[in-house]
Amino acid sequence: MKKIFALSVLVIFESLFAQPKFSEMAVMPGAFSRIGFGARGIGMGNAMSSIIEGELISYYNPAITPFQENNSVQAGYSFLSLDRSLNFLSITRKFDFYSSRDTILENRKPRTTAGISIGVINSGVGGIDGRDNNGLPTGELSTSENQFFLGLAARISDKISLGVSVKFYYYSLYEEINSTSLGFDIGALYRINENFNVALVVADINSKYKWDTSPVYEQNGVISEDKFPNLRKLGLSYRNKEIGILGAVEFENSSAETNIIRAGIEYNIYDQFFIRSGIDQFNVSNMDWAIKPAIGLSFFKALGTFVVGIDYAFQIEPYSSSDRHIVSVNFNF
Repeated sequence: MKKIFALSVLVIFESLFAQPKFSEMAVMPGAFSRIGFGARGIGMGNAMSSIIEGELISYYNPAITPFQENNSVQAGYSFLSLDRSLNFLSITRKFDFYSSRDTILENRKPRTTAGISIGVINSGVGGIDGRDNNGLPTGELSTSENQFFLGLAARISDKISLGVSVKFYYYSLYEEINSTSLGFDIGALYRINENFNVALVVADINSKYKWDTSPVYEQNGVISEDKFPNLRKLGLSYRNKEIGILGAVEFENSSAETNIIRAGIEYNIYDQFFIRSGIDQFNVSNMDWAIKPAIGLSFFKALGTFVVGIDYAFQIEPYSSSDRHIVSVNFNF
């Protein structure tokens, strides 16, 4: 009898510890906005908050846009399973300002550099089979979730840049049920030297969805509120221009008690051809959290005054019937 009792305790104990550890982050809203932006960012594991080379977007850190070399337009499309969509569009531009004395003396070094980034992330699910209370088909349904962002930044010195992003969310869930939200990101970047940068970002301040289901359920409808997780990121990047290596690591802590490490590396293998690899979602607080490795490449070609680039990224997506393929097109001018 004692042996049976001991065996039962052992089986229960092992069953409990064999279950994946639950994370509050998994059920919090705005998951689409935390996947990443475009093929380059996702291909580098989204460890982009301290990177100031290449095509820049305030999505990762609103403070990096003053370092954009040329005006940049990016558009991206994702190939996903289960009738899902994820699309990207952004415009980034840098502005240089000179004092009147600099103009007179023909000293063209700008005293202030600013950057602006405008973009949208669109996601959704289509092909949903709609049914009434009797189980009869009512047609196909779809959902749409969107983030529109505007980032502004300025270099207050040769080494320090500060920025803020305003983010507007719109979620169309079902018929007359939708929600909007206004959130903010703030970021800072410090150039340690020509090789190293460090960044600090606080994301999704005040972001939340408010729901009212009375348009569908009438008197049985309820009003509820879902808060986005607040994210705090610390990033470090290293660039060696002579050998064409760019690497970055990032640590993210959230209000959902996740502690995630990201890392990415990019190699300029030949002229305007780049290869990269990264790892995202390594949650040191929950080893059952699925890690998302990725690889990618880019190629750029000058066409007169324009430079056209194509980015591709492949990212493993756990628990899905297929993995993610992201393609982006860049126009620099």
